[in-house]
Amino acid sequence: MKKSVVPRGESARRTGVSRRNRARRRRRTVKAGALSLSAPARDAKLRNLRLGDLYRPLKKPVTLRLDADVIAWFKKDGRKYQTRMNAALRTVMEREMKRG
Repeated sequence: MKKSVVPRGESARRTGVSRRNRARRRRRTVKAGALSLSAPARDAKLRNLRLGDLYRPLKKPVTLRLDADVIAWFKKDGRKYQTRMNAALRTVMEREMKRG
């Protein structure tokens, strides 16, 4: 199969980047721009950081069978229900570790 060559100056639509990937790039750019802070706000935020604020543990995909009502309870608050489940499990884990 012969590849077509896109002459210089042609639109990005013909560069081989899918429509879906272009949309992802736009969202990523908007999100990154939305997080920018002015210098005083950024400095204040950095001063208030705690050690655990920058900790991001490694995530590992698992298959887990849960009761339907438990899943529905977490999903009722909207998106990121898996993150909330993880936080709840972490709370229980830390409590058990303190008991020793």
